[in-house]
Amino acid sequence: MHCPRCGQQQLSAETKFCSRCGFQLGLVSELLIHGGYLPQLADLYKKKTIFTRKNGIMLSLLWFIIFVPLLTSIFGAALNIEILGIICALIGVFGSFMIFVASLVYLGKAPMQFDMQINEPRVGNANTFYDQAKRGALPPQQNQPASSYIAPENTWKGADTGEFARPGSVTDSTTKLLKKDE
Repeated sequence: MHCPRCGQQQLSAETKFCSRCGFQLGLVSELLIHGGYLPQLADLYKKKTIFTRKNGIMLSLLWFIIFVPLLTSIFGAALNIEILGIICALIGVFGSFMIFVASLVYLGKAPMQFDMQINEPRVGNANTFYDQAKRGALPPQQNQPASSYIAPENTWKGADTGEFARPGSVTDSTTKLLKKDE
């Protein structure tokens, strides 16, 4: 295993610290065993909070829907109390706007939700996983010569740039211009 910080190759897989930079390698092997997830941090990932930016925006939308169309129409049209209808409309519009702005300014985003499931620890150390995956291995050699290669259908072909056209002489065009003036 190599140290992720300095790249020093370790002598054995049981090494807990890097011999060059002192980086703790126990966590690296544990991350590899559990598929990039530390089970000790499961409580942090499951922690939910109610006061988030998204919930604040939803509350402002709900506040607007309840006060403006619903209570305004009930007090204004059904009960014939016009002043309460006007007050409900004002409270609905300005209250929902204040809740919306406050949720954008003061409330934070919801914590990231990871859908990873906690895997049971696999038997073996981190080096066995690299051996199984054979990361960085080249594909097998092909014995097809380049001259027999045929491009697939419907592929773009660039212009043949093997032969360049000779540029015209600079003196030819300038002498033609000089002759026209005479």
